[in-house]
Parts: sequence; C-alpha cells; structure tokens
Amino acid sequence: MDTESTYSGYSYYSGRSRGSHRHSERTRDRDRHKSRSKDSRSEKSVTINTPPAEPLLGDSSVRGEQVQDDNWGETTTAVTGTSEHSLSQEDIVRITKDLEDSVGLDCRRYFTRALAVILGLLVFLTPLAFLVLPHLLWPERLQSCGTACEGLFISVAFKLLILLLAVWALFFRPARAGLPRVFVFRALLAVLVLLFVISYWLFYGVRILDSQDENYQGIVQYAVSLVDALLFIHYLAIVLLELRQLQPSFSLCVTRSTDGETRHYNLGQLSVQRAALAIIEHYYCDFPVHNPALLSASKSRAAKHLAGLKVYNVDGPGNNAAAGLAHSQSRAMIAAAARRRDTSHNELYYEEAEHERRVRKRRARLVVAVEEAFTHIKRLQEEEQKKAPGDVMDSREAAQAIFPSMARALQKYLRTTKQQHCHSMESIQQHLAFCITNNMTPKAFLESYLSPGPTLQYSRDHWLSRQWTLVSEASVTSGLKDGSVFLLKCVDFSLVVTAKKIPYIQMSEEYVDPKSHKFVLRLQSETSV
Repeated sequence: MDTESTYSGYSYYSGRSRGSHRHSERTRDRDRHKSRSKDSRSEKSVTINTPPAEPLLGDSSVRGEQVQDDNWGETTTAVTGTSEHSLSQEDIVRITKDLEDSVGLDCRRYFTRALAVILGLLVFLTPLAFLVLPHLLWPERLQSCGTACEGLFISVAFKLLILLLAVWALFFRPARAGLPRVFVFRALLAVLVLLFVISYWLFYGVRILDSQDENYQGIVQYAVSLVDALLFIHYLAIVLLELRQLQPSFSLCVTRSTDGETRHYNLGQLSVQRAALAIIEHYYCDFPVHNPALLSASKSRAAKHLAGLKVYNVDGPGNNAAAGLAHSQSRAMIAAAARRRDTSHNELYYEEAEHERRVRKRRARLVVAVEEAFTHIKRLQEEEQKKAPGDVMDSREAAQAIFPSMARALQKYLRTTKQQHCHSMESIQQHLAFCITNNMTPKAFLESYLSPGPTLQYSRDHWLSRQWTLVSEASVTSGLKDGSVFLLKCVDFSLVVTAKKIPYIQMSEEYVDPKSHKFVLRLQSETSV
C-alpha cells in the first residue's frame, strides 16, 4: 500500500511538473507567435499575391466588399478603439486642391458679376450723362428746350425704365451652375454693348463736347437714339440666349455608367457645356436615386465563384520562376472560373427568385402594418374638437404615436430592397406627418418606399454632388453635333451622353375626295340574308 501510494504520489507530482513545463512552453510559443504576428502586421507582408498585371476581378475594391446581412441592425458588433487610418500626403494635397478650386470658382463668379454690374451702370448712366453735361459745362449758351424736347425727356425716362426691367429679367437671374468656360453669346453681347457705348462717347466728345453744341434738342435726340439702340441689342440678346435653343435639334441619350439607367432628351442648338447643364438638371428630376448597394450582388457573386480557387507559392518569393508560375496559375484560375460559369446561371436564377419572394413577403407585411396603423387615426371636425377629450394630438404627435407599430416591418423591407441608407427615421416620421395632415391614404404613404422615386425626393446628403466634371474631346464652347459624346463625372458614377441629330422630315400631301367614299355590298349564293 505504501509503495503504491508513493508511486501514485510520484506520478502525480511528475505529471504536474510535466504539465507545468508544457504550459510554460505553450506560453512562450504563444508569446513568440504574438511577437511574430505583430511584426508581420507592422511590416504588412502578404503571403499570396495575385499578379497586379491581371487582376482576377478587374477591380481591387470588389474583393473588399462583403454581402450585407438583412438583419445588420441586430447582428452588428461595434468595435471601438484607436483608429489605424490617417491622412496621407496625397489626401492632404487633394483636399487642398478642392479648397483652391472652390475658392477659384467663387472668385470667378463674383468677378463676373462685378463686371456685369459695372457694364450695366455704364449703359444706364451714359444717356443721363449726355443730357446733364451740357447744363454743367455751357448752360448759358444752350437754346431753350421746347415742347417736343420735353416730350423726348418722357420718352427717355420710360425707355430706360423698360430697359432696366428687361435687363434685370434676362441677365440678373440666380445662377444655376458654374460652367467651366465663358458663355460665348453672352460674352459677345457684352463686348458689343461696350463697343457701342464707347463709339457713342467718342462721337459725343468730338461733335458735342469740343464744339459745345447749342442745339439742346439735337443732344436729347442723340440720347434717345442711344436708348433705342440699347433696346434693339436687348432684343438680339433674347433671340440668341433664349429663342434660338427652343426648337429641338438633337436627341441626347443619357446612360448612367453603374446600372445602365437610360433616359432620352430633346435639346436645341446648345453648346456642349450648356447641354451638360441641362442634362444634370434633368438627371435630378428623372433618374432614380443612385443606390450602390444594389450593385454589390453581382460583385459578391463573382467573388464567391473565385473563392474556391487557391494558388500556393511553395518556392518562396525569392525564386525567379515564381513570377512566371504565378502568372500561369492566374490564367489557370481564370480558365477554371470560365468553366464554372456554365452552372452559374442556375445560381443566379434561384438567387433572384429567392430575393423576389422575400421582397414580396416583406412588402405584404409592410402594407398590412401600415393599413392597421392608419386605422387608429381619426381626423376631428371643428365641432368635434370642442367636445373631444384632452388627448387630442397634432399631426406630428400622431405620426410619432403610430410609427412604432410599422417601424419594424418598414425597416426590414428597406433592408431587403437596399434602401435603408436613403431613408432616416426622422425623414420617415416627417413624411408620415405630412400624409396625416393632408388626409393621404396608406397607399400614398407607402408609394415613396415601394417604388424608388426621382433623385430630388431624397435627402440632399445622399445624392448631392459638390462638383461635376465635364469630359469631352471637343471644345465645351462648341455646339452639339451629330455623334458628339461627352461624360459627366461625379464621385460614384458618370453619365455617358451621346447626341444624335433629329433628321429632316419630308412630308407630302395626298388629297382624298370625300365623294369617293362609295361602297358595294357583295353577296355570295350560300350566304344567308
């Protein structure tokens, strides 16, 4: 018994010593592994590299995207800590460049407006100066102004008032956008007006100021002729700036580069930059809002097909033959992916069918939840408001009261259709209060969420692009031509615009005499009458 107990005690202590020894070894190994992993993370080394010359998916950003779960609100884990991201020198340079561009655009806009104001003051003060200078320089030599001369004063006053209103209505409208180049017709009109006024001043200085003309009625008629000429120049401005572009001459096809959404517009004789401005204005009203979440399905599907293909470089990165081997292996991966493409259409079919079934199911739940929520609201009439108890609510309070009953169904539907980033809880409650105030039905409330609307209906934070970039091979000040192509780029996508000239239509006339409409009833022998 003593021997057995001694042996068992020895085995117990020896086992503990061996166990503690193994534990210490595992601890040292884990510490070494941590130090190696830290070193490897600090050096940012990668074990398997895809050849950069031939990326498998065409875009490195595709591999970083993940499929978003429908229940991301319940399954998301927030990790806090020190951020590993920092601004690089390129980012600082880019931000500085954007600020300089914005300052440059503002300076150019204010400079153009200042020149327009100076030119306008010169135009309106010139006729008045023609009438006032003779009274200031040689008043004792002027002839008396008769009835006809005084009538010309009234004519000058009303013509200047009409010209002032016309110039304000045409040229001093709020600027819609900042164009990259000068508007050619407007610049030509400004130069024409400036040359015209300078020529009138030269003639006035040589023939009236130098000779000190005594015929004041002739001076007034000279000022009236200047005002009449300015009115005709304003009519020319209306023709060039407004009437010339009214007749459609080109059909423009606008395609969004990310999802292929296409619209067609008819425009008149416009320059490339003004046609681009018209396209952007139509885009915000006609195109559905750009939703990048809808584009991640095809990218994730392509990544899933290539996920099972692995390439291992066993020779190490220092071997000269490793680059050629990796190149051949990447081609083998692409060939294997092409062979697997034959069965990918079945996966696509079932994925789309499952998604449509899920959308229909959650849409039905949402419709039922909203209809039930609207049944709890009753609008009080004026005579009923006096007799109602103290729990009467306004539209916003009523919206906040019924919103929780439909919030979960609406949230699930928006997640399924990838619209959760387009609608915030505050915007939904505001829309609900608006519908309650205007006696709108549940169907009218749901229309904004069941079918995507135009871009302007959403919050400006989701769609407003700070700056568009016009890319064109032709000069942006030149007119549109048949086959012209230009791009409008923003941060997330670009609009590809193709112009086609509307063909000349030749119509002919064919006269039909009303008396020629004569008919005969044809009867056969076996026909029963």
